[in-house]
Amino acid sequence: MPPHSIFDGTPLLIAHRGGSVLAPENTLTAFRSAAVIWGADMIELDVRATADGRCVVIHDDTVDRTTDGTGAVATMTLEEVQSLDAGYRFTRDSGATYPFRSRGVRIPTIEQVLEALPNMRFTVEVKDGAAQAPLFAAIERHGAQSRVVAAAMYERDRSRFASYSGPVSASFEALKRFYRWHKLGLGRFFGMRVAAVHVPEEYEGRRLVTPRFVRDLQAHGIPVIVWTVNDAMVMRRLLGAGVSGIVTDRLDVLGQLLHELYGRPLAPGNTSAAPSV
Repeated sequence: MPPHSIFDGTPLLIAHRGGSVLAPENTLTAFRSAAVIWGADMIELDVRATADGRCVVIHDDTVDRTTDGTGAVATMTLEEVQSLDAGYRFTRDSGATYPFRSRGVRIPTIEQVLEALPNMRFTVEVKDGAAQAPLFAAIERHGAQSRVVAAAMYERDRSRFASYSGPVSASFEALKRFYRWHKLGLGRFFGMRVAAVHVPEEYEGRRLVTPRFVRDLQAHGIPVIVWTVNDAMVMRRLLGAGVSGIVTDRLDVLGQLLHELYGRPLAPGNTSAAPSV
């Protein structure tokens, strides 16, 4: 089977949480910056459920690391979560300045993200199984199935994935099963009913992503997306191995490299013509 059309135009420049060293992670500020300034092909983000059943975009199970508040997301209402300053702790200079404090940066709902960026492709990682129902309902309301890859590392958070009509990424458990076959030289015989594999370059000190690993998955029509890569030398090696996309915080570095290797047009952020967002 050919890869799903959501992966057209590979190798893809994929913004990790919107590009978390460039703007406050998992916020509309970061997502707009990734799209407008850095020309991202896709945005990777994380979702959890609030106490009142809303799907919000945040990685951690608490709000402590990224906002001026404290507490578990699952115990807070949407109103409480969105009262917090999601730009409060962001800094580019190890704490010398905090350029996004008190600028109205909030934790968005998945609905707000889909509305704000109607032409963007997304990989949405479910960090809490309770987020599945409101996530898939929001995607359906917006008719966004063709531009959202549903992902979750663990099977326990994927109980509703079989009913999702859009593309789905492999769980880490499924990936480990494939890897065992791959190491035996039998990867071409082990297929998975998924649209993509998201994988770290290394795991437990072992390099996972090699040219043969990529070929074994591509033989089944499964693109390999690697996370989270911020070093130009590693990016170059992965692109040489044939990966279909790289998830990165350093959209500036990957964008420049794709320009050098493939003639990809430079984004405004890689020139002196970056607009404000």
